[in-house]
Amino acid sequence: MGLSNTAVPKYYGMFRDAVLSGEIPVCREIDLEMNRVDQLIACPDYYYDDQAVEGFIKYCENELTLTDGSNLHLLDTFKLWAEQVFGWYEFIERSVYEPFADGYGGRYVNKILKRRLVNKQYLIVARGAAKSMYASCIQSYFLNVDMTTTHQITTAPTMKQAEEVISPIKTSILRARGPFFKFLTEGSLQNTTGSKLDRTKLASTKKGIENFFNGSLLEIRPMSIDKLQGLRTKVATVDEWLSGDIREDVVGAIEQGASKVDDYLIVSMSSEGTVRNGSGDTIKMELMDILKGEYFAPNISIWWYKLDSIDEVGEPEMWLKANPNLGKTVSYDTYQRDVERAEKAPAARNDILAKRFGIPMEGYTYYFSYEETLPHRRRSYHGMPCALGGDLSQGDDFCAFTFLFPLSNGAFGIKTRNYITSLTMTHLPTAMRMKYDEFLAEGSLVVLEGTVLDMIEVYEDLDRHIAECEYDVRCFGYDPYNAREFVERWAAENGPFGIEKVIQGAKTESVPLGELKKLSEERMLLFDEELMTFAMGNCITLEDTNGNRKLWKRRHEQKIDAVAAMMDAYVAYKRNREAFE
Repeated sequence: MGLSNTAVPKYYGMFRDAVLSGEIPVCREIDLEMNRVDQLIACPDYYYDDQAVEGFIKYCENELTLTDGSNLHLLDTFKLWAEQVFGWYEFIERSVYEPFADGYGGRYVNKILKRRLVNKQYLIVARGAAKSMYASCIQSYFLNVDMTTTHQITTAPTMKQAEEVISPIKTSILRARGPFFKFLTEGSLQNTTGSKLDRTKLASTKKGIENFFNGSLLEIRPMSIDKLQGLRTKVATVDEWLSGDIREDVVGAIEQGASKVDDYLIVSMSSEGTVRNGSGDTIKMELMDILKGEYFAPNISIWWYKLDSIDEVGEPEMWLKANPNLGKTVSYDTYQRDVERAEKAPAARNDILAKRFGIPMEGYTYYFSYEETLPHRRRSYHGMPCALGGDLSQGDDFCAFTFLFPLSNGAFGIKTRNYITSLTMTHLPTAMRMKYDEFLAEGSLVVLEGTVLDMIEVYEDLDRHIAECEYDVRCFGYDPYNAREFVERWAAENGPFGIEKVIQGAKTESVPLGELKKLSEERMLLFDEELMTFAMGNCITLEDTNGNRKLWKRRHEQKIDAVAAMMDAYVAYKRNREAFE
């Protein structure tokens, strides 16, 4: 058929028919992407080529193998995703240098050039959907079929993880099942002085995968902006950019270098993660704006698979929404076992919901389960007696105070007040900034001007807050690190009675943490602020061989200071219980 600006893509058309007939359930994000593809079909400026993707499919099925050496047969989803990359084209006007017929000199003339439309593709799909195999097919195709000299990279949170894209290509080189690979692998890599005809044209070397026929190279790079920016990369695959603790926008760094090359391609694939508010969430916000049509980006292909609701976890017929290759690359039985595990092991629940069903959860709730972090209805503890806990260990970044109000039924009311500097606020990534804006609106977070928190200024604001709410603070527990100035002022103005030093460590923390866990399980920690939900959702504890626990402050971004302050307040309350009788 050739180029057409009215034709429906072959594999997309088959997919759309299956969706409309109810054979394949899809989530809201895939439905929005289908609307975008329908807009491309309707727009006369974009052309579909039905032969381009067929060449990719024939190459993969005739030449490539799986990691274990068995023959590769492309999945329908691979054909659908690849059709988006290879099938769409546009014509642009460019100024091109044209030499004169005699070979001396030349001039610039305007020409209409054909260019591939899609140069970025995002795949967010559940664990076990063979994402890395798809990336391997894309990399192998450009390495061997594209006759230009290309630099290709693959990256992942760890170098070993990035090798999952390289491994199937190495196996296909060893197998050389098709005529093209038999030709490319013919000869010896050790033949460096004899005829070039007797040398191998494609080989795995210490650099990566090298094609000596066209000088192309596919290599692994660390997932760091320092190692990825400035490259002239034609093809790049980014694996698991949502799963790990990635705080840098590596896709943006790769794109800055790749934009020097015509027809570059970046494929970013990942399953959903449990680390919130990093660069990954910022990218997802941009993708959602594109899907909603808030800004037009026909060069970006987005296939975002997930369940629409947590209620659908109990409906196996809906699981295809999260993993379109379910039953092919991963069994229903595997999913069923994970669903049962999520019910029995709360610590694994968030990870399973994110990785298997694409439902993003708030932090690693390894200690407090998701239900325990849900806020209660709004309450006021005006004029009531309380214990105050302070965690000032991050004086240049985050300073937390938590008020613990003992209630008659054995429960505890909780309010928190936290301080950061204006400099810290301005340096937050977009997704985290939006979260902090919520905390500012509810009054649990206060931003003080400056580069470093002034503890005297913090004390005065906290003292003013206590006076406004008329809290009757009867004891004060604190972590001694960086707290001397604050505690001395507190003792001078409120007296030395009830001031308790709470040293961090398993010896001090194990018992109060266990008791707070029991209270949270019974929903007897009555907090109503989103900042407390955020902090409890980030809590991870380290457990030694004797079963003793302590809070693990993994990163500055994962704020758990409000929980640490709550624990300090609880310890102070227990040591001064007679003050509340």
